[in-house]
Amino acid sequence: MPIVNRFADLADEIAAWRRDLHENPELGYDTTRTAAVVAERLREFGCDEVATGIGRTGVVGVIRGSGSGPTIGLRADMDALPILEKTGKDWTSRVDGKMHACGHDGHTAMLLGAAKYLAETRRFDGTVVLIFQPAEEGGGGAKAMIDDGLLTRFNVDRVFGLHNWPGKPVGTFLVRPGALMASADRFTIAIEGLGGHAAKPHLSHDPIVAGSAIVTAVQSIVGRNVDPADSAVVSVTTFHAGTADNIIPQTATLTGTVRTLKAPVRDLVEARLGAVVEQVGAAYGVKATLHYRRDYPVLVNHEEDTQFVGDIAAKIVGEANVDRDATPTMGGEDFAFMLEERPGAFIFAGVGENVANLHNENYDFNDELIPVGCSYWTQLVETALARAS
Repeated sequence: MPIVNRFADLADEIAAWRRDLHENPELGYDTTRTAAVVAERLREFGCDEVATGIGRTGVVGVIRGSGSGPTIGLRADMDALPILEKTGKDWTSRVDGKMHACGHDGHTAMLLGAAKYLAETRRFDGTVVLIFQPAEEGGGGAKAMIDDGLLTRFNVDRVFGLHNWPGKPVGTFLVRPGALMASADRFTIAIEGLGGHAAKPHLSHDPIVAGSAIVTAVQSIVGRNVDPADSAVVSVTTFHAGTADNIIPQTATLTGTVRTLKAPVRDLVEARLGAVVEQVGAAYGVKATLHYRRDYPVLVNHEEDTQFVGDIAAKIVGEANVDRDATPTMGGEDFAFMLEERPGAFIFAGVGENVANLHNENYDFNDELIPVGCSYWTQLVETALARAS
């Protein structure tokens, strides 16, 4: 099934919505302007219900078709990233140090486009719940919305999400059953040593030397503890210590992230990280303490729904352009919380082979994806909630 003609007509209008959001990025839960714009448009489209303030700044729109079919949820994320934009586009961010470097402006615009169409046509039995979520980028906005009653209040039976994917052409989709995206955890290692004069290191317990040894040692966790057939990442990403070149500092702080694709591997890495930090610290005469925080679980697609979204994608772009066995990514995604609560699936949509990587200062969502993404959402609804003949 080709692109829905209505979206070819609406493409420029939806792109204008997207570029407005791009110019006015907001971080985390501070998506007040974005949420207000979304809610206003949903009301203009004639949604049967528009709810705000769910998960602090989340917005939900409800469109009811005919009949008493099930309820499906479609989710888009709204937040930006703390990055200084370098694209030079006419719609470059107006807010220094903030930009839509992950395409959430495009996700929001495409779901709004689908909402406009679905509210006009209502060619389905059942109910569509349009979920506009804040704080995907590390804030756990999906869980906040769930905790605020999202799935129970709106009686959501199944949930679906979509993310743009640079490096793949517009008109391609990627999905797989089971684990598609990794759990995303973060850690802090606090090191307490004994500071002193840099010319007399023997009278100190140097937290920098100890921290350096810890950085090296934790790399052995994946290589020597995790089954080679499994996937895991341990990355130390910051190291803060010292104030002057002639002082051995008293303390050092390291932070980093752990990514895994299986719950048992997640448990193993956390346990081994704690042991390595404590024991290497002791070997260097310092106290090293691990503070470990589990953020996002593994995103696990439900098998039946994965088959379903692959079929929908194939209707839009053709079977040859749908990779149904995509390689899992070690990136994290808090839509995983929704898939722990309800059956559903998450899919990637190619946004262009020459588009910069996600979370890059030169990234910009490719508006050519808009008709494809909107068509995907509407065909998903009209198929999942097909009218009885």
